[in-house]
Formats: sequence, C-alpha cells, structure tokens
Amino acid sequence: MNLSKIRRDFPILSRSVRGKPLVYFDNAATSQKPQAVLDALLKYYREHNANVHRGIHTLAEEATDQMQKARSHIASFLRAPDPSTIVFTRNATEAINLVAHSWGKENIRPGDQILLSEMEHHSNLLPWQFLAVEKQAELLFIPMGDDFTLDLEAAQRLLASGRIKLVAVTACSNVLGTLNPVPELVRMAHRAGATILIDGAQWAPHLPTDLQAWDCDFFACSAHKMLGPTGVGILYGRRVLLDRMPPFLGGGGIIREVERTSATFAEVPMKFEAGTPHIAGIIAFDAALDYLESIGMDQIQEHEKSLTAPALKRLREDPEVTLYSPSDPGLQGGVLSFNLRGIHPHDLGTILDSVGVAIRAGHHCSQILMKRLNVSATARASFYLYNTEEELDTFFQGIEKAKRIFSRGRLITH
Repeated sequence: MNLSKIRRDFPILSRSVRGKPLVYFDNAATSQKPQAVLDALLKYYREHNANVHRGIHTLAEEATDQMQKARSHIASFLRAPDPSTIVFTRNATEAINLVAHSWGKENIRPGDQILLSEMEHHSNLLPWQFLAVEKQAELLFIPMGDDFTLDLEAAQRLLASGRIKLVAVTACSNVLGTLNPVPELVRMAHRAGATILIDGAQWAPHLPTDLQAWDCDFFACSAHKMLGPTGVGILYGRRVLLDRMPPFLGGGGIIREVERTSATFAEVPMKFEAGTPHIAGIIAFDAALDYLESIGMDQIQEHEKSLTAPALKRLREDPEVTLYSPSDPGLQGGVLSFNLRGIHPHDLGTILDSVGVAIRAGHHCSQILMKRLNVSATARASFYLYNTEEELDTFFQGIEKAKRIFSRGRLITH
C-alpha cells in the first residue's frame, strides 16, 4: 500500500483542526471519501441526473443503467449469489428494520424467541425490541465472556430451547472491535431451525466478505462506512425469503398493478425500494467499491492490523488505561475502546481534538454493552486504510497531554 498516494486521494486529510494536521480516528462512525467518490457524485448530477426505472429518455436510461451496474458490483463485492438479492436502503439501520417489519411480522409469533448478543448496536436491538413487544415474543442475549468474546457454549444452550426463530448478531463489535465467528454462528442457528441476520456495518469496510460461504439469511451494511456517501444502505437477503416477504414501504416503484383497494407487487429487489432512491449516492458507492478493490480488502485488513497491534501494546502497557479488547489479536478488528483513569472519555476526546485527533467518546449506541462493562462511556479510536503510524504517535501524545492536564486532583471518574 502506497500510503502517501492513498492519503492524497482524500481531500479532507489535508485540512487542519485547531491549527494541527487532522488525525481522523473515528472511522467506525463514518469513513472519509476519496476524490473518485466525490467526482462520481458530481458527475451524476452534471451529466446524468434523471429518475430511475421510470423514463425511456436517454438520461433516465443512463441513470438506471448506472444504478443497476452498482447493484451488480455490490453483489460481486459481497459475494452474494445474484444482484436481485441486494436491496438498497438508506443505511444498515433501515435494512435491519426492513427485516424486522417485513420478515418479522410474518414469521414471529407469541412465545417465540429472538436471540441477540450483549454487544449489539442499538440498530440491531431496538427493531427487535419493538417486534417482541408487538408479537409478545421474548428477547434473549448471548453473553459476553471476560475476554470480550461471545460465549458460544451459552449460545448453544439458548438455541437448544427450540423456540428461537431469529438470531441477529454483529459480525464485528463497533465498541470492542471483536470479530465474531460468523460461519459458526450461522451453522448453530440453522441447526436449531432459526433464521439468522448478520449486522455487517463494521465488517464489510475492513475485511473480505463472502456471503455465499457464510450462508447467512440476511446481511446489512452501510456505504458511508466504506468510503461511500451517507444515505445508502444495503440489505442482502436469501432470495427465497425475500420473495415471501411483503413490501416494507408503500409507494411508487414497488408495484406491478394497482386497483382501488388492492395491488400486486414487483419482483425483488424492486418490491422493497419504494420512491426515488439516493441515485447519486448509489452510483458513487460503486466508485467507492472500485477504490477498495484497487487496494484489496486483504491488504486493507493487514494495514489495519499493523496499526492496531502497536496501539494495543501501548495501551496495555499503560497502568492508567482500562482496555476493552479481546486478548487474542486474531479476534480484533481496527476498533479500540478504553478508559483513562480519572478522565472522562468526553474530556479525553476534547483534549485529543485540541491536537487535531478525532476519536469517538460516549456509549457508541451500545448501552447494553456499556452496562455489561460497568461504565457509562468509553473512548474509541478506529482505524482505516489511510491512517498512519505517525498519526498513532500524535494520538498517544494527546493522551499524555490529557494526563498532564488532569495530573492534579483527579475529580472526574468514568
């Protein structure tokens, strides 16, 4: 990887924050965008702007062709079986809500159980809470061990109830960076007769994804964490399941024929794509995937490991740091959460910002996990393909600055 060239491709990385060069370590929240993605957005609006699937004029056909090309590219990137299994949504959150409303309302009955984990993002928790209340179903949680990995033996015991209809788990924790054993979880769910959804929002940007090898039933991710624009999400669904599911939203684009009191619906994926989609964003996401593939997901994963390993080592060696991370480096993605003794994460985040370093501080939309960790918040640094070892040094210099500022009278605790 030519890091100098890569960094030149991202215009925002040349800016300063508070007089310091920007160090962007908040990639788990959203990634920065290369010039190729910005160009693709502008080119669509300057040269091809038209609605899709509606017109027969040249611009409409061009826009439709480019959007369908993007759908095929996404299917190839994720190794989905065919483009018709890729549904465009606004984000991964909407993709999960689509499954909860469309599949869940048709398949969950009173007394059924839904199995989640203690490390789920609210996006993969609240839709199931809503569904469980409506359907009088029960939510169960795979516990997390003291090593910050899922307790698979406990998961197996829970699945043995015979009442679990759905398993919904993250592939990679947005707080801990824990890489969960997706193929094993899928096999366990299927052996128990359950359908399984994988939240891939933190996995797809950083590691190779093979949906056919995983054999999961549903998979969700977001473009904006993968160098693409905001407002574009992806739902993969097994075709036989998508065919049986009713539409999520009503509106233009999803119908075959409409009568006064009834309608028949289009084939998947159109059945789930009501209204005008984020056409420009989808086309720009195609350019983002081109960029990721030009580098290679294996290379991106290795680069992130080269940053994560020394960062973990330095944090573990600091007696004032509490680190929330798997002990096995092979189970760790490029997301690190920690707390610094006597300094609230929000204060640490503010001090790091003063030296140009952007991190996330808070509960990270994972309050169930925060309660499990017995904290209200953590500081989180997350890496991507354009980050460097020099930026790590700046990050740790910022931590030392925070220690100096709070060296007298540690009044704030986490």
